[in-house]
Amino acid sequence: MTRASLDKQPAEVAAMFDRTAARYDLLNDLMTGGLARSWRREVVRAVAARPGELVLDVAAGTGTSSVPFAEAGALTVACDFSLGMLEQGVRRQAGKRGLAFTAGDALRLPFGDASFDAVTISFGIRNVSDTPAALTEMLRVTKPGGRLVICEVSHPPNPVLRRMHGLHLKVGLPLMARVSSNPDSYHYLAESTAAWHDQEALAGLLRQAGWESVRYRNLTFGVVALHHAWRPTE
Repeated sequence: MTRASLDKQPAEVAAMFDRTAARYDLLNDLMTGGLARSWRREVVRAVAARPGELVLDVAAGTGTSSVPFAEAGALTVACDFSLGMLEQGVRRQAGKRGLAFTAGDALRLPFGDASFDAVTISFGIRNVSDTPAALTEMLRVTKPGGRLVICEVSHPPNPVLRRMHGLHLKVGLPLMARVSSNPDSYHYLAESTAAWHDQEALAGLLRQAGWESVRYRNLTFGVVALHHAWRPTE
């Protein structure tokens, strides 16, 4: 079984993130060549959090992705199933107004029905063991008319770029893993990216889960995709 098996074991995935928690944000920058910062900015624009709204950031890790929503005036919950990541987040964001951390599994979110105006997840949906169930669970906790924004790795539509990207996953990231103190992170990224759905397939899963007005746009030529969807009002 590879690290990115679609039959993922939640405890094993959580343990991997626990081990990398202290250096997770640094590793993100290294693995993406700094592009992760620009992708996070696109998520912030897409969510468009407003003062007084309730925003749920699933798989929030250390809360780096959650801070901009709180700074926009939204009451923001950073939720993750890695206690190590949450501990780092609480330590780093201590005193941040409007931001709370809570432990939770994307398949069993610890919130009531129709609780949030917006739900978002960045680079976390591919880590769950049951994608359709996670999409349905996020629909459950979103208010009618509320929105979902997913930022996740994807597949460049251009054949040449897709081959180059595939080569990077097969050769580039494993080379980085050899000199890393956290090689599993690099191997996992490569394997989970290769195994993940393309843009249209994820859009289809969103529709099947009950989301409407589903659309997406590519970032960095489709290496990453930003999916938008809304919960029906009825």
